[in-house]
Amino acid sequence: MTNKLVTHDVYLEPAENSRLAALCGPFDDNLKQLERRLGVEISYRNNHFQVVGQLQFVHGAIGILKDLYVQTAPVRGTMPDLEPDQVHLAIQEFVALEAEQDESALGKEVFFKTKRGILKPRNPNQAQYIRNIITHDITFGVGPAGTGKTYLAVAAAVDALERQEVRRILLTRPAVEAGEKLGFLPGDLSQKVDPYLRPLYDALFEMLGFERVERLIERNVIEVAPLAYMRGRTLNDAFVILDESQNTTTEQMKMFLTRIGFNSRAVITGDITQVDLPRNVRSGLRHAIEVLRDVESINFNFFQSGDVVRHPVVARIVDAYEKHDQEQQKLKVEREKARKQEEAKEDGTDS
Repeated sequence: MTNKLVTHDVYLEPAENSRLAALCGPFDDNLKQLERRLGVEISYRNNHFQVVGQLQFVHGAIGILKDLYVQTAPVRGTMPDLEPDQVHLAIQEFVALEAEQDESALGKEVFFKTKRGILKPRNPNQAQYIRNIITHDITFGVGPAGTGKTYLAVAAAVDALERQEVRRILLTRPAVEAGEKLGFLPGDLSQKVDPYLRPLYDALFEMLGFERVERLIERNVIEVAPLAYMRGRTLNDAFVILDESQNTTTEQMKMFLTRIGFNSRAVITGDITQVDLPRNVRSGLRHAIEVLRDVESINFNFFQSGDVVRHPVVARIVDAYEKHDQEQQKLKVEREKARKQEEAKEDGTDS
């Protein structure tokens, strides 16, 4: 795909001021959303619109403008409002169509540019994970430690912020120890929970540099907070990452997923083999996998030990634990079978 910029003009007919105002939105918010999402610049005077950007995105923006303008036509004499969600959905349809028609537009060779250089996937699963993050509203990355789930999600968030596709980044984790153990740690609440959020800070520092991250946090462009802080909020124009999601309860997972607003993307990462919740509490990640697998615009990516990109011994450790768990499960089934056979014999003797 060429990076050459082109300029195209379009005249929207009929030229009706009320419809044009509805198309642009309050303070041109609808046009600004188009500009952010497609990386184009839009200027207009009356019904004459000019779009500047890369060719395919200019064509996409013009097509969306025409479609949205049709939706502003009066119905039975009443002027319909053009809501932000209609703009969002129109853009989503364009992105999905682009993905089908030209996979390279969204990255056969997917990569992100960060402060440390170009970040590329190291295996096919990581490449598919990145493509799914780009093309889906909500993406789950499930698998063992060391597969790059969180790191790639943070890279995608930074990339989306740099491209002005979103206005802010929110990174969150459940602090499962917040019930009792945190109370014995020194400091205020922020100091108590910061250690649990440190891996997210580290990834940000590596990609953007310490000073810039600090400035963005001060301006609330980047927010790193415990999951409990998400309750009651609606997250628009944001890239949201929920890390260590295996330690959410089913209620917490539902609460988080229902925070997602317009022009927002969410990535949920976790490892269902490392649940730290009490034994009688079900993991929200396990539950979400069962409930949401067939929901449109939600994608699940499952990593295996072969996708581990840390020291080779990490993959062998993961394999060893999986093998042990399988053996324990097999022994449990055999013991249960033997117990039932013994009970059947005793019932036969009694009769």
